[in-house]
Amino acid sequence: RSFTMGNCFACIETSNKGIVTQCGKYDRIAEAGCMFLNPFACENVAGLVSLKIQEVGVQAETKTKDNVFVTVRIAVQFHAIPERIYDAFYKLQNPRSMMTSVVFDTVRSTLPKLTLDETFESKEELAQDTLNSLRTVMEKYGYFIANVMVTDVEPDQRVKQSMNEINAAKRLQDAAHFQADAQKIRVVKEAEADAESKFLAGTGIARQRKAIVDGLRQSIVSFSGEVADTTPREVIEMMLMTQYFDTLKDLSNKSNGNTVFVNHSPGAVSQLGEEIRGSLMQAQSMKR
Repeated sequence: RSFTMGNCFACIETSNKGIVTQCGKYDRIAEAGCMFLNPFACENVAGLVSLKIQEVGVQAETKTKDNVFVTVRIAVQFHAIPERIYDAFYKLQNPRSMMTSVVFDTVRSTLPKLTLDETFESKEELAQDTLNSLRTVMEKYGYFIANVMVTDVEPDQRVKQSMNEINAAKRLQDAAHFQADAQKIRVVKEAEADAESKFLAGTGIARQRKAIVDGLRQSIVSFSGEVADTTPREVIEMMLMTQYFDTLKDLSNKSNGNTVFVNHSPGAVSQLGEEIRGSLMQAQSMKR
């Protein structure tokens, strides 16, 4: 902005340069500060050119290679070249409109070659292509393009909704796979734990039965040695009879347990002993 004091002086603010004319014809570039204007030569400040960085926003809509309409928002930062103020003032009427046209041309010639996913991945490349095109065009008119940024790529609302649904379905699929893997690991670990517990239980039962057999053997040997005229067979029958009555006693003491009906006469115990002895004899004969 400039201030004119009468017809002889003018003040130009910092970060601006003035265009001085004589009788409407370009004469010179005026720097910031106060300057003298010759009224007899019809000198006048025809206009100012700002040296500040300015920004213009462009919104372009186009179609991608996979037939998806997208809206691209691009921010262009520019300033006038101090050495080319004449070109910036006289050669171009509306620099913002020129930049918008160049951006539209670059975007609409680049994105139709890319799919929607490639468009999102190529924002930096699109910004660089737009920057190169703008610099090539605008430097001829005295403007320097400082930076170009692709601030947003927005597809159609229905396309966005479809993309969100696809992403959600993929997430659910991944979650199902993870859940299935976790279930598989859980089942395998439970099977391994069950097998280990059964192995340990079998080992314990085997040790228990071995201890019982060892105890019975020791009892039979001791009883036969201390009581004269007794055979191991008679000792076994007596022990079976004792265990039989102990079993009946345990069943009668369990009020909440299941009732088991067995033949509990003494003859049954003798018959059981005969069956055990027969099995042992058969096993010994098979070994021979």
